[in-house]
Amino acid sequence: MKTTKQLLGSRIKELRRNGGFSQDQLSEQIGIDPKHLSRIELGKSYPYVETLEAVAKAFHVELMDLFDFTHLDAQIIEKRQIEDLLEGLSQDKLRLVYKVVKSIAK
Repeated sequence: MKTTKQLLGSRIKELRRNGGFSQDQLSEQIGIDPKHLSRIELGKSYPYVETLEAVAKAFHVELMDLFDFTHLDAQIIEKRQIEDLLEGLSQDKLRLVYKVVKSIAK
């Protein structure tokens, strides 16, 4: 199981890659050394709160979204977790979810 530091680093790396940034580009935008960003992404160093705020701003997400890394932790997904996510969805959204799951399950 990964540590919180490693999961946070992986989450930042995930956001950076999804945003199309290199480490150099992101580190310049948030005002830190690229080597420090590398250490953060590898889970070897915790970022300062100001750095976290800058990262969140760079990706247009809330600060708490940086800590939404449950999908990065290797864990067993139980059907109940999926059912909880589906509760309260409209019929249109449920149809869409069904189509996606059906295509994946094939």
